[in-house]
Amino acid sequence: MKTLVTGSSGFIAGYLIEELLAHGHEVVGLDNLSKYGPVSRGFDSNPRYRAVEGDAKDPALIGELLEGCDHFVAGAAIIGGISLFHELAYDLLAENERITAAAFDAAIKAHRAGTLRKITVVSSSMVFENAATFPTPEGEQERCPPPSSTYGFQKLATEYFAKGARQQYGLPYTIVRPFNCVGVGERRAKYDREVRSGNVRLALSHVVPDLVQKVLKGQDPLRILGDGRQVRHYTYGGDLARGIRLAVESPAATDEDFNLSTERSTTVLELAGTIWRMIRGDDPLRIEHDPPYPHDVQRRVPSVEKARRVLGFEATTPLEEALAEIIPWVRDQIAAGGI
Repeated sequence: MKTLVTGSSGFIAGYLIEELLAHGHEVVGLDNLSKYGPVSRGFDSNPRYRAVEGDAKDPALIGELLEGCDHFVAGAAIIGGISLFHELAYDLLAENERITAAAFDAAIKAHRAGTLRKITVVSSSMVFENAATFPTPEGEQERCPPPSSTYGFQKLATEYFAKGARQQYGLPYTIVRPFNCVGVGERRAKYDREVRSGNVRLALSHVVPDLVQKVLKGQDPLRILGDGRQVRHYTYGGDLARGIRLAVESPAATDEDFNLSTERSTTVLELAGTIWRMIRGDDPLRIEHDPPYPHDVQRRVPSVEKARRVLGFEATTPLEEALAEIIPWVRDQIAAGGI
């Protein structure tokens, strides 16, 4: 099985490509290196992996790379921390729309040529930005109000690209929605501007590496965004990669959408307390609150029943186990100047 993965230098893609290679896939990875610059990973020398530097908005290039591919995981996108929902509000919509259109133009052509079997679209939990039903099941994105952020709105549009391409051109699809990926591999993006939380410059990625680096750098009191009661499902990247692979491979996943997530709900305050104890032990934790961003969703709780029933997928890595891997990685990145 041969699979093209766009956005191959990204955070989730690092876990996904390793997972695909471990299960016998031949993988072609496409990335323009605009987020982190050149990155090296353990699978770079794998004979079944080919890395290509190029533009995911180029349908001709994508078409060339799809030659001989059975599957296409469309993961390329401009993405970052919540501050980018405001800083890049237009680009997150316009650039990601161009990336999406190029991906589907090439995929439709490859499918009509008789080679590509399916496109798997990496969407986002942000399609449920304004959901009020919890746990939130697949299909709720069509019933709840549309996302308020341009990023969430464009991710929802990506799902409609998949449905439209299936309806008009017969292109089979699967939609996957990762929830709050945590793991190693996130660095400061090249296009991030400086944002500070107290005395610490944020990494502008996700809450986990930012909280870890603040504790490691000695911030006390520890500053968090908002009141800390925001609910998230922090899901280990290796688990998400397994879920995406199962969605790629399973015939039962054709023309279906899946929430990929741990079942465990964690507030930001609980997360901060866990990270603090793992680094500072019994030292008393004091919290100060920074003003929240408008698009900081207060509750994000997915239903995972469909992924379990159809794919046999469960996210099994406890948050504490993921943090035991993340904390030393962030420590090393601080020393190297990557965060």
